[in-house]
Amino acid sequence: MLPFAVLLCALLWGSAFPAIKAIYAEWGRLGVAPDMPNRFLLAGMRFVLGGSILLVMAKHPWVELRRTSWKSVFWFACAQTYVQYALFYTALATASAVLGGLLVSSGSFWWLVLAPLILKTPWPNRWQWALMAMGGAGVVVAVYRPGAGSGDPVLGGVLFCLSTLSGSLGLIGLQKILKTMGARAATGYGLFIGGVMFILSGAMAWPEFGTLFPPKVMLLTAYLAFVSALGFGLWNHLTSMFPVNLLAGYRFLVPMCAVVESSLLVSGESPGVGIWLGGALVVLALVGLQRFKF
Repeated sequence: MLPFAVLLCALLWGSAFPAIKAIYAEWGRLGVAPDMPNRFLLAGMRFVLGGSILLVMAKHPWVELRRTSWKSVFWFACAQTYVQYALFYTALATASAVLGGLLVSSGSFWWLVLAPLILKTPWPNRWQWALMAMGGAGVVVAVYRPGAGSGDPVLGGVLFCLSTLSGSLGLIGLQKILKTMGARAATGYGLFIGGVMFILSGAMAWPEFGTLFPPKVMLLTAYLAFVSALGFGLWNHLTSMFPVNLLAGYRFLVPMCAVVESSLLVSGESPGVGIWLGGALVVLALVGLQRFKF
């Protein structure tokens, strides 16, 4: 069950890369720049809709919220939604979806370092550190030769990695929330609150709403909301059933799906030798961290 559930999450998250790129391309066709207010309003619409879907599906979201610390919920919303996706949307406007698809895997490496610091889990041993170093080398190789349509791979790579760092911190915060709130409600509140923050941050784009959201963009935004609701809802539900260290090992499916889907669906992008070689190193490192017990 677990591998298939993670594969579904990976396919959903992987499809978000070409979907966002398609929105940026549509804006370009209409003469609209993907600047910060426009990106933030897009993200806000996506996450408010996705969060609303999950809150409607949750059993008793208001009761669960009342018995949960507001500070913890707000921290989770900031880390996993607002900060993570502010960096993510900016990175996608800067670099290629193919590169982003590979670097989304960096969240697993962040987790292995952050969990011992915050959750007091055991520190990685020397072999695990070596595998993480191999994964880091893969990222460097990918950024060095990312392929066609890569934009600014260095800046984009840094932004993608910082994005996954924020997401990992959010996942750590989620562990505290799950003691008093179900995964569906927690994810719904995280997406909804983060979405409201995005909409407020994109206030300068409000007058251009009609231009920014023609029918095609509205459909893509609705799809992205579905991806957020189902992908994050399922993933955060899995974190309530399985150890996060176990789930982190399966995340090698995410970069594989994201790179393949971006390569096939994003016009003008094709992975270079660095993506393939670097991606192989990253995936081998992730598989090694999961499969081998040192």
